[in-house]
Amino acid sequence: MRIDLVTAFPDLVQGPLEESIIKRAQDKELVRIIVHDLREFTTDKHHKVDDYPYGGGAGMVMKPEPFFRSLEQISASVEDSRNLKIIYMSPQGELFNQKMANELAHDEHLIFLCGHYKGIDERVVEEFVTDEISIGDYVLSGGELPALVVIDSVVRLIPGAISDMDSAATDSFQQDLLDCPYYTRPEEYRGLQVPEVLLSGHHENIRKWRREQSLNRTTSRRRDLLSNHRNKKNGFDRTEDEYNGQA
Repeated sequence: MRIDLVTAFPDLVQGPLEESIIKRAQDKELVRIIVHDLREFTTDKHHKVDDYPYGGGAGMVMKPEPFFRSLEQISASVEDSRNLKIIYMSPQGELFNQKMANELAHDEHLIFLCGHYKGIDERVVEEFVTDEISIGDYVLSGGELPALVVIDSVVRLIPGAISDMDSAATDSFQQDLLDCPYYTRPEEYRGLQVPEVLLSGHHENIRKWRREQSLNRTTSRRRDLLSNHRNKKNGFDRTEDEYNGQA
C-alpha cells in the first residue's frame, strides 16, 4: 500500500508515523507513507495556503491552487491514477467505523487531504475527492489528527503489520460487538484476582466466557450495535432473552 498525506503542517504528523505498528509496517515495506508539505506547492513568496471566503464571514478558507498542484503531481507519479482513493477529512463526511477501515485496507493507494480553518475550497472537493470521512461529531483544528486515526486503523489491518492477525480479527467492532476484558500477569495484584476461568486451561470454557463478556459489555455500553450483530451470520447465535440480559 502507498499512502500520501497532504498537509500544511507536516510536523504534526511526522512523529506518530515513525512509531509503533505504523513504523514497523513501513520498515517491512508493507506500506509506503509520503508526507507532502502543501506550502511547497504555493507560488507566492509567503507560501500562503489560505485566504478570506467569498461572500464574507468569519474564518479563512484553504486555497485551491496548492491542492490542485499537489494532487496532479501525485497522480503523475503513479502508473494508473484511476484507482486512487482521495480522502478529505471533514466533519461533514461519513462517520468512520471498523467496516470502512476493513475496506480501505484492501486499497493499494490512499491520499489524505488535511483541511484547516473553515476547510478547503469546494472546487478541490468537486474535482478530486472520492471520499469524505469524519471521525466524530466534533471539530478539530485541522484534518491531520483525524487522518492519523484513519491511517493507524487501516495500516494495522495490512497482513504482516501485526504479528497475530487473529488479534485484529477479534477486536471491538469487527463482529459489531465490543471486545471482552483481558488480563495478564501477575495472577493477583493488590488483592485483585484474574478470573478463575482464564487460569483453567479449558479453551472451550474460556471461549464461552469471552463471548459472554463481549455480549454483556456491548449490551450495557453500546446496545445500538446489537441490531447489526443480530443480522449477521457470524457464529454468535444469541437468543433475544440473552440480549435482554435475562439469561
